[in-house]
Amino acid sequence: MSNSTNPSGLSRRTFMTGSVTAAAAVPLMATSTRAAEPSPARAVEPRDLSTISLRINKQAYTLALDNRTSLLDALRDHVGLTGTKKGCDHGQCGACTVLVDGKRVLSCLSFAVMNQGREVTTVEGLTSADGELHPVQQAFVDHDAFQCGYCTPGQIMSAIGCIDEGHAGSEDDIREYMSGNLCRCAAYPNIVAAIIQARDEIRRA
Repeated sequence: MSNSTNPSGLSRRTFMTGSVTAAAAVPLMATSTRAAEPSPARAVEPRDLSTISLRINKQAYTLALDNRTSLLDALRDHVGLTGTKKGCDHGQCGACTVLVDGKRVLSCLSFAVMNQGREVTTVEGLTSADGELHPVQQAFVDHDAFQCGYCTPGQIMSAIGCIDEGHAGSEDDIREYMSGNLCRCAAYPNIVAAIIQARDEIRRA
């Protein structure tokens, strides 16, 4: 077969070689072009912190916190009061109960910034300066109203609220108004007995 040339002067072999070379160069050019394009900037900036004032156990604290910080995390991670426990972190177990202006509050569901200027009481704030236990604390000891103890701080704070709110009139009332505090060890009968003892002692005081 003759190796004749076409009118343009290109042989078949030369044409095919040039086509393959050009095709191979296309993805390389595209890759180079993509690499040269600047990637979008990732703006990762810290959120602004809010300075808030809290009174915790009759002591003033000034904290710089993310607005999303829960009262529970502020107490545990920023103030160092770890007596208040993080259980479910969804407001269902009561382990995080504290008193805010004397009322029971689930601290995992309350933002710290919402409590600015309020009086927060945790289990650490119940014992007097000379080491005397609060009547509810003493009653829990007397009636062995705990086993593992994880829920106990929340149980004690909720029990104080229950008594102060006037909801500890009977055993059924106590069970009803303490139902938001769960005890995996099932120490409920002893908890009820402890609250009755504390209630009577507080009434006599």
